[in-house]
Amino acid sequence: MQPRSLAGLSLLSAVLVTSLAAQDFKKQVIYEIITDRFVDGDTTNDNPPQSPGLYDSTHTNWYAYWGGDLAGIQQKMSYLKGMGVTAIWISPPADNINIYAYGSASSPQVGYHGYWARDFMRIEEHFGDSSNSWTAFDNLVSAAHTNGIKVVVDFAANHSNPDNGGEYGSLYNNGAFMAAWNNDPNGYFHHNGNITNYDDRYQLQYYELEDLSDLNQENSTIDSYLKTAIAQFVSHGVDAFRLDAVKDVTWGWEYSFANSVFSSGGSFFFGEWDQGNTSDPLYHDSYKFANKSGISLLDFPLNTAIRDVFASNNNFSEIDSTLSTEASNFIWSNDLTTFIDSQDLSRFLTLNNNQNRLNEAIAFLLTCRGIPIIYYGDEQYLHNDTNGGGDPYNRPMMASFSTTTTAYQLINKLAGLRQSNNALAYGTSQQRWINNDVYIFERQFYNNVVLVAVNKNDTTSYNITGLYTALPAGTYTDYLGGLLGGTGLSVSTGSGSNNPAAALTLGAHSVSVWQLAGGTTAPAVGSIGPTIAQPGVVVTIAGQNFGSATGTISFNGTHATINSWSTNQITFTVPNVGNGVYQVQLANSSGTDANTIQFTVLTAKLIPVTFTVDNATPTNTGDYIFVAGNTIELGQWGTTFDTAIGPMLDPNYPNWFLNVSLPAGQNVQFKFIKIAANGTVTWENGSNHQYTVPTSGTGNVTVNWQY
Repeated sequence: MQPRSLAGLSLLSAVLVTSLAAQDFKKQVIYEIITDRFVDGDTTNDNPPQSPGLYDSTHTNWYAYWGGDLAGIQQKMSYLKGMGVTAIWISPPADNINIYAYGSASSPQVGYHGYWARDFMRIEEHFGDSSNSWTAFDNLVSAAHTNGIKVVVDFAANHSNPDNGGEYGSLYNNGAFMAAWNNDPNGYFHHNGNITNYDDRYQLQYYELEDLSDLNQENSTIDSYLKTAIAQFVSHGVDAFRLDAVKDVTWGWEYSFANSVFSSGGSFFFGEWDQGNTSDPLYHDSYKFANKSGISLLDFPLNTAIRDVFASNNNFSEIDSTLSTEASNFIWSNDLTTFIDSQDLSRFLTLNNNQNRLNEAIAFLLTCRGIPIIYYGDEQYLHNDTNGGGDPYNRPMMASFSTTTTAYQLINKLAGLRQSNNALAYGTSQQRWINNDVYIFERQFYNNVVLVAVNKNDTTSYNITGLYTALPAGTYTDYLGGLLGGTGLSVSTGSGSNNPAAALTLGAHSVSVWQLAGGTTAPAVGSIGPTIAQPGVVVTIAGQNFGSATGTISFNGTHATINSWSTNQITFTVPNVGNGVYQVQLANSSGTDANTIQFTVLTAKLIPVTFTVDNATPTNTGDYIFVAGNTIELGQWGTTFDTAIGPMLDPNYPNWFLNVSLPAGQNVQFKFIKIAANGTVTWENGSNHQYTVPTSGTGNVTVNWQY
């Protein structure tokens, strides 16, 4: 083995520093790009030799490649930076199938969207070059980082490509054939047919999503393959990952998937858990997953509420109720990623072709709690309404790059406010005034306050009285400078954080933003990332007023090793403390304590293990079997839906199974319990089961229920 060059070491160091900085994503404004539909920056890759005939220069076949590529995104970096974008989420860039899956040679349906992977280790030739090299990808990452923009890669660990056409699910490892769905001697795929019940936990994780060849992550080869693939993206400078269809991937395995990245370098993860609202049958599963996996989620319930309120004119109470419910369920609700449009939804302007309403929705998105995502082209009011504007018509070619649209200017202003006022990134959220058309809400992080007033009525002004705010006494101008018809605000001295505002009038279809980035000398913590990891992993804490001199981080009195310290961000190594949930304490160099923040210490690096318990009877409808054990990974003998591990799955009742991520090399003790629909707990009899977790790969253990 030859020694690394100094240049190589510098590159690795730069990647590590960048990735650690990405662990706090709360200040980012993400811009989602369908790579093929943005800009054709390199015409030499339009019709590559290994996959000819899949490109349509006329842009009339909506299921073909249209020429957009990584070079095109790179060429528009100044446009993105000028809009205030601080992160770009790009389509899955992995090599997709080389022939059409459906349609015909004259009208092919191809993997232009990036979700029909054949080789996770290479870059798609239509996006890069005919050698499937990483050159164009590396150039894009370098250009983005030079412009202060982070790169988010969409990673689809659920599947390869369609099982009923094209390459029939074929999977390759850097060019070497591994298997196909119809040629699978080693069990790399599940073979259970399509999901028919999207409320069934077993079908979601082990059946196919719309004929896509479902990968078997419990297979040690697939486990290693996917973790190697995502590590490769990290090594090429990727800052964060959007995980496709996390609801449809083996949930327990995904804990170990994220942990594999956290164990070797920093990152931020958010996953697609598709659901309608907080009444969804699996909503409880979604926030349990987010709270315990270290993977945040795309905020589908809030997305539904935003579209209902702004596009369909529902009452603002729907948004307010959703925010309140999620705040009580998600531990790190400020890490939820929020959005109006996406590649899977008809665009807002297709639902309601009213640019005022879209501007108001964007203003709300960029100031409400969570990390905002702008779908490409919304700043240009891009939409195509063919057949209701759904897939693929919600993915038109980018047609304009004007920097003068109201939406472009609005995003720029509010992205800047997210950087300058910590209330938007780290703050609490409080409703201050509401009726069907008006929503006034306040974000606050200690002395940082942002107050936002939205009137979505197209014709009616409202006189607002009885408004209170945490803003101190004074006069405030509209931060947007009247861009959306905003007005000024006068505040008098009141009691505590309830200072009375003078009566004011909110004009029709207007948004006003008032703010104060208040000075304070005390340290204040707003973020920790990742939220869960084992001793030895480097973690980032962000906030304000930490001071330039190094202070301390402690876990119940045990000090962590500090790796870097600045006034608004520090990195530390998780100390060798027992597994469990901690309130991490930061103190500045003078010994002044900040607020604490929750962090879960794992026992060791996570390994996916499949538990099976046979003959666990009887159970009634609504009763489930769970696992409980002696480590945090097994819920520390918890006996509730949120603390025990499960529910287990029973496709072969009365035998139940579940994939769980456990600490590598550790001997664990566990039992199975039944939690009835009314919460009553029944333990199996006998002594504790024991199992020694493998140090690598995957594992499994099967026992009989002890009567």
